[in-house]
Amino acid sequence: MNIAIYIGKREASEDDGVKTLLSDLRKGGCGLKLLYEGDVLESDADMLLSVGGDGTFLSAAKLVQGRDIPVMGVNLGRLGFLSENRPSSIATALLSNDYTIEDRAVLRADVVTGNPEIDGWPYALNEFTVHRSGAAMLGVEASVDGVRLPTYWADGLIISTSSGSTAYSLSSGGPIVLPESKVLIITPIAPHNLNVRPLVVPDSAEIALRMHSRDENVIFTADNRTAAVPASVEIAIRVAQFSLKRVRLKKSNFIDALTEKLFWGEDVRNNN
Repeated sequence: MNIAIYIGKREASEDDGVKTLLSDLRKGGCGLKLLYEGDVLESDADMLLSVGGDGTFLSAAKLVQGRDIPVMGVNLGRLGFLSENRPSSIATALLSNDYTIEDRAVLRADVVTGNPEIDGWPYALNEFTVHRSGAAMLGVEASVDGVRLPTYWADGLIISTSSGSTAYSLSSGGPIVLPESKVLIITPIAPHNLNVRPLVVPDSAEIALRMHSRDENVIFTADNRTAAVPASVEIAIRVAQFSLKRVRLKKSNFIDALTEKLFWGEDVRNNN
């Protein structure tokens, strides 16, 4: 197996756990190619390992655009739902084929931002957001398949996939959604309406956004990339025609990850 290793920060290659992982994979007969920011993924790669956190995983996802190369996250940080695997748990599982490959939905936004990092890759695995650029509140007029929703008056609005339910959407009060759920989540950021709530819609829907702002520009983000766009811009968001293939170890479990990483259900009455 030829495995490409994308390392978000060069110093991560000096991590003892990463060194052991690479050594074990080489001993198991794998061909390895280390990649850093700006490098190109070779066409003979059978798998891509992303070494870092979830932000690194989002950057690595761009390297497999339109290609059937699965991505696996190697977690060196404290929190990670995309990059959930510690280096010590990976080599044995890969060499014994003790893993599965799952499809994760990817979002596409039809908008010209002027930022080549976004315009050249108008996709997001976790979420797209629009956000106010100044002190004034932002009005976001959203429609789902042409049906207009009440205008959101807030700091901004998040359109997330099920993968992104545990990212920005969660911190803004959005629901936790199992990754295999075929839905999109519309979550307002600090809304100035007491009766507005996050909305879950089918992932077959097209979501259109128009902004009302006193400022000339609004901030548009695609995962970990940001651009200032005119407040008059109209944005159409839908699920892309391709998915991201993510490697998951068979022993991993989303509910266990919630319990471990977010202390979900932490209660003295739940102690076994």
